[in-house]
Amino acid sequence: MYKLLFFILTTALFIGGCSNKTADQKDIFRYGTTAYGTSMDNAGIDPHINYQGWSAIRYGVGETLFRLDTQMQPQPWLATKYEYLDAKTCKITLRDNINFSSGRKLTAEAAKECLEHLISVHDRAAEDLKISRITASGQELIIRTAEPLPALLNYLCDPYACIIDMQSKTSDGSPVAGTGPFVAQRVTPQEILLQRNSNYWDGPVKTASILIKSIPDGDTLTMALQSGEIDAAQGLSYASLKLFRDNPSFTISSTDTSRVFQAALNYDSPALQDARVRAAVALAVDREAFCKVLLDGNGTPASGPFPASLPYGTAWQPSFYDIAAARRLLSEAGWRDSDNDGYVDKDGRPLTLRWLTYPARQELPLLAEAAQQYLKNIGIKTEVNITDNYAAFLKNGQWDIYAKAFVSAPTGEPEYYFTTHVPANSAYNSGHYRNPQAEALLQTLRSEIQPAKRTQLAHQLSQLLTEDNAYIYYAHLKMSLIMKNNVHGLTAHPSDYYEITASLAKE
Repeated sequence: MYKLLFFILTTALFIGGCSNKTADQKDIFRYGTTAYGTSMDNAGIDPHINYQGWSAIRYGVGETLFRLDTQMQPQPWLATKYEYLDAKTCKITLRDNINFSSGRKLTAEAAKECLEHLISVHDRAAEDLKISRITASGQELIIRTAEPLPALLNYLCDPYACIIDMQSKTSDGSPVAGTGPFVAQRVTPQEILLQRNSNYWDGPVKTASILIKSIPDGDTLTMALQSGEIDAAQGLSYASLKLFRDNPSFTISSTDTSRVFQAALNYDSPALQDARVRAAVALAVDREAFCKVLLDGNGTPASGPFPASLPYGTAWQPSFYDIAAARRLLSEAGWRDSDNDGYVDKDGRPLTLRWLTYPARQELPLLAEAAQQYLKNIGIKTEVNITDNYAAFLKNGQWDIYAKAFVSAPTGEPEYYFTTHVPANSAYNSGHYRNPQAEALLQTLRSEIQPAKRTQLAHQLSQLLTEDNAYIYYAHLKMSLIMKNNVHGLTAHPSDYYEITASLAKE
């Protein structure tokens, strides 16, 4: 009854949301997604705030100087070429035929204004880019970094590096002016209304109006697509894909990505400070069964942060699942079932772990339920907390294991993942992991130029993280976009953030 009521309300919101005078009722393209909203820190399109840059690129508002191709290699986008003047200085030439949606021409000075503001307000960008000085002349932009930065072009592909018009940017929440095929007319945490950019630099834009709608409930998203309330969807549960796979009224675009289901272990938790307990937790879950059954084959078991398809990825190792070894490690750590209740205990108290996750990524609750049963098999009691308010629990330390979905190589190279997960103060080192050897390897990686040596360093870092069980890696995921069969130009990309383009069309 609740799902039905929610669906009716969602339908009403779609109809009401499309009544805006700037949108044509007949021609509007409706796109439902689970990947937009406050719980993902991307509710908006200002790339200088949290992860809103992902929304700016995903929905065709913003573009970066470089973009990743299907092989995850940087290619010029707003730029035409680049040249390294020395190890710390890169000259980038911009296209000469681009205007922002505000009407202002994209010049090197405009790009300089944008990047300088970005690194002044966005901690992650400032740490990644290491920019010490930017100069601009005509269409030539020169970026100097504080140290040699081999991954500079990759970082300039990151959505936070969307180039926006800083002279039109206001502090009142008004939509930003980008260079993309669409212009945002209305932006809220629940939806984005887009209009065609009639002066788009890279050819005609085929769709006049688009409504991006956040539908975090997977069942509601599925029903909205089945009923025709939306034309396409991103984020359907893998279980729902089979409803559309053999249906001639729909098509599916799928691709492998570096998105990984991973769990951080809280090093501040007394029980998890014992390396044997962390290892037991890691060995307890059957990743192959999880991928085959609960992911319906839409994922591959993981034994590291990167899939084996990437040069610095890690092949699956079946030895990562070993119930007997997990039980032995717990026993060696002093955790034994003294009262025969099925759970191990020590000094009169059971080993209970708090598993924290969120519902926006449809299969994370399934992983939590599966892990709860697998951990029970080795005698660990697990309390599962699935909440959109996970950030508060992380901040308060009210968790032991935090599972999430994370795109480990969004910039097409391994450095990004390690800079966000290894250093003590890094953005996603939720469990307060410390390893001086790993931090030293990361510093070497950041300055290493030779690709083969960078790959070797990435393998070493991945091995350290898995040996320490700082993070447990469960599955690498496919991305699927499902659409009506009259929709064209909507294609899943390995980067996980190029979705709405000028080619999108509905017959």
